[in-house]
Amino acid sequence: MNARTVTLLDVARAAGVSKSTASDALQGAGRVAEATREHVREVAARLGYRPNSAARRLRRASTGAIGLHLPQTATRLDYYMNLAFGAVARAQEEGFDVVLLAPATGTHEPLASRVDGLLVIDPEIGDPAVPGLLGAGIPVVTGERYLGSAPAPTGAVICDNSASLTALLDHVHARGARRPALLAPADTSAWAAALHSTAGAWGRTHDVPVEVRTVSFAATPREAEEATLALLAQAPEIDAVICAPDGAAPGVLHAAAARGRAVGRDFSVAACVDGAAVRGAAPPVTAVDLRPSAYGHACAELLCDILASRTDPATVRTHRWALEARASTLGPAG
Repeated sequence: MNARTVTLLDVARAAGVSKSTASDALQGAGRVAEATREHVREVAARLGYRPNSAARRLRRASTGAIGLHLPQTATRLDYYMNLAFGAVARAQEEGFDVVLLAPATGTHEPLASRVDGLLVIDPEIGDPAVPGLLGAGIPVVTGERYLGSAPAPTGAVICDNSASLTALLDHVHARGARRPALLAPADTSAWAAALHSTAGAWGRTHDVPVEVRTVSFAATPREAEEATLALLAQAPEIDAVICAPDGAAPGVLHAAAARGRAVGRDFSVAACVDGAAVRGAAPPVTAVDLRPSAYGHACAELLCDILASRTDPATVRTHRWALEARASTLGPAG
């Protein structure tokens, strides 16, 4: 026999508050003291309370869904799959379904009637859907800032991409690299623009030029291999390559091997995005762990907080990353 469903009244009784106070505390509404609000949420979590999403939708005349827009090139990328899972998990905690939007979505009124809010991840200049999404008349949270001209999003969750590339460059330099290179997409997104500007700034600060080659946003290992082979043919003194696109770094390893470079000894390879492809490479590749599932969770949480009036519009939150050093950069200084 299934256990009885925990009700709002059960939560109120266990927390020692009225039913209306419990409801306001869980929805982020009303004039409830913060200590009381936290107490009620802790009790609800301990009891395993799940809100009646259908009833909540009726009370607020909502659709019970939020939309998720990913870059047009994201369909095969491990990073975005994990990000989407994180967003779905957090949205479901609030009783929301997540609708993955088709790339062509860009109309205003039909979209606003289908979802309560939007998550727009890594918006790129040139993506024809983004201006319409930002102007749809509903709350929008972007994962990273949008560099184009369009209505400002309601909120954003950002990573310090300049700091993460700086950490990678510092790391390979400490391992002995003196002529690093970067394979990065064109600067049509906040992420890519930060990589380009940081490479130049780091090179000037250290008096070590960083060779930059442009590859596509979703470069395949084959594209990264071809770009690296061309790079090493033109500048054989290059002794480290940092690859930005998700999953493309194994192509750099193949190119290095083809040129007789000993990766992890006299040649370093690193990646701006961690994932299965770089962890399982031979040798495993040093990478920045952007914690995509947690990032998706954070983006959905901000949107849910805005929809429930728990935080102010125009809120910007930051997301933490971590550098994972592996055998591909353990050089003479190791």
